[in-house]
Amino acid sequence: MQTATKSTTLELHNLAPEPAEEWERMLSFVGLTDQDKRAMSATVEALMRRASDLVVDTYNYLLSVPETAAILGWEMGADDKHLEERRRFFTIWLARVIGMDTSDEFAYYLFRAGKFHAGHGPRHIHTPPAYITASISLVGATFARYMIEANLPGDVIAPALAGWNKYLSVQLHLMQHGYEIAKNYDDGAFSIPVQLFGRLRPLVGNHEIAIKMQQDSIVADVLRKFFNYYPQIRAKALNQIWHSHEKPDSAWVEVLPVYIPRNGWRVLLNGLDLTYNGGFTAPIHENDKIDIFPPGR
Repeated sequence: MQTATKSTTLELHNLAPEPAEEWERMLSFVGLTDQDKRAMSATVEALMRRASDLVVDTYNYLLSVPETAAILGWEMGADDKHLEERRRFFTIWLARVIGMDTSDEFAYYLFRAGKFHAGHGPRHIHTPPAYITASISLVGATFARYMIEANLPGDVIAPALAGWNKYLSVQLHLMQHGYEIAKNYDDGAFSIPVQLFGRLRPLVGNHEIAIKMQQDSIVADVLRKFFNYYPQIRAKALNQIWHSHEKPDSAWVEVLPVYIPRNGWRVLLNGLDLTYNGGFTAPIHENDKIDIFPPGR
């Protein structure tokens, strides 16, 4: 009788940074300091007084520009329910911005907004990145105008704008990060159904999803897209380990993160547990299917 041999290829490489990790890294990179936050806080009252103006004026402007009106489906005028939804979303975002939210939860909020811009929101509206970049710039410019109109002195406005610019630029980066992950999720020649079980279903919000894949893909490629798109699942499903890699043209050893399933997590390809059937390097073909089981029932 043949005995199943446990695979040694249950590894995932090159996962994209988690939103909270990237948020912290980029806030550090731009150097958003406590001094910046104190300078920004000196303008919060003036900005909050004009917050409703910014929300209303933003969507009036988007409606007046033919390109953005077409993106929103408002060529013949704004749909009242849709406009209410977008104003509500923008108001919540703006409140968190003026409140200078730097929490990990806000990082995931921005990442999710980026996925929505890629057409993954409830209305499936795709917003080209150029308009998101320009819109963030317009918010910064409007902040400057509101400060001037509030007669704040120049020595208050200048350091505050430096801080707001750093903060808004990192928010833009997190949204672009979500956008790129979502676009990659949709890129492929065929769809692989991935059925989810147990605690995964409420985390994802569905019992089955479909991930687009290219020809000559392997299981690891499917799982990489899955864990990039749903980064909140990583801590529950994966352990991070480190591999060293010596480059032939360098005297330094490069250390890279690698992810392996936690105890009890199982991935099946066409009903076969990959722990004993080829691991994550098993090839994927059209009409294949993947099941992911967390521990327990």
